[in-house]
Amino acid sequence: MSPRYRTGSTSAGTVVAVIADIMAVILGLWILMYLLDANRGNELVQFVHDAADWLAGWSRDLFTFDEAWARVVCGYGLAAVVYLFIGHAIANRLRRH
Repeated sequence: MSPRYRTGSTSAGTVVAVIADIMAVILGLWILMYLLDANRGNELVQFVHDAADWLAGWSRDLFTFDEAWARVVCGYGLAAVVYLFIGHAIANRLRRH
């Protein structure tokens, strides 16, 4: 392999890892805003909520706990963990090749 190719794959791996991190931060930020009862009328809170809903569309209603906070933490938290795990696994694979 040429050094240039390795640099490209390292850069691609870094980009994938950063995207996974951003996705997890958005999800974590929504969990924090929910737990702290952030003002849902605020534009930033609405943006974070909409983005988190989209990112966790597959997991947000996966759990049926009686407490709403537990559903939010588990549903959105699961998505964050999955994105981190898969994103960093792909990034590491890209960096090796």
